[in-house]
Amino acid sequence: MSTATTAVQTTSAQTAAKEVPFRGLITLSIMLATIMQVLDTTIANVALPHMQGSLSATQDQVTWVLTSYIVASAIMTLPTAWLAGRYGRRNVFLFAVGGFTLTSVLCGMAMSIEQMVLFRVLQGCCGAALVPLAQATMLDINPREGHGKAMALWGMGVMIGPILGPTLGGWLTEYYNWRWVFYINLPLGIIAFFGMLLFMPDSDRSDRPFDKFGFLMLSVIIGGAQLLMDRGEHAGWFGSREILLYAALVGSALWMYIIHSL
Repeated sequence: MSTATTAVQTTSAQTAAKEVPFRGLITLSIMLATIMQVLDTTIANVALPHMQGSLSATQDQVTWVLTSYIVASAIMTLPTAWLAGRYGRRNVFLFAVGGFTLTSVLCGMAMSIEQMVLFRVLQGCCGAALVPLAQATMLDINPREGHGKAMALWGMGVMIGPILGPTLGGWLTEYYNWRWVFYINLPLGIIAFFGMLLFMPDSDRSDRPFDKFGFLMLSVIIGGAQLLMDRGEHAGWFGSREILLYAALVGSALWMYIIHSL
């Protein structure tokens, strides 16, 4: 009986996927959001020397423009599934795209290194959900036999961003201004936002509990490990108190997370 029920549910899901209207426009919107997010992991690298001079920052300070974004993205990826289940995938997607676009503009308008780092943290928090939600949506709107093709298309978008980032960032910085490294996200974000708003269907909701302590410990583990690896070479690895502090935080949080999970 349960096997028959599962078969009916699977058939219904496949039929629903085949009947998704505007699948091409939804895919275009999703791919634009994906490319926009992964592009920002590398596009700002080549603009760092120009930012350093414009924002009167030291070399150590300007590296936080990259580090803050990566750490914030890594941490806020964790609750993506819970947020999508609680508030609906479409709503979370719209909030992420809108927030990412807005914070990109704020990054381009930053007048100090403190503002830049703050806006990059917010940008990373908003953009963290884009890639996992894009992958889940691509699987949902395509029938099972089309999943391989959908994932190939999605993977192409994920790969294009980091490859294109340094070249596009260097060109924008050289011929325009380093601020255009962030302003470039504005047209992409607007198209992606309205494409999702008009054509993307919502997902089912669930009321699963949220493990606050587990999320906190896992955030410390991932954030600390990311900081340790990102700052290690610059700070002198374990000869630096900063790196020892990160290692101690990761070790302590990992121990508490394991005990809590068990």
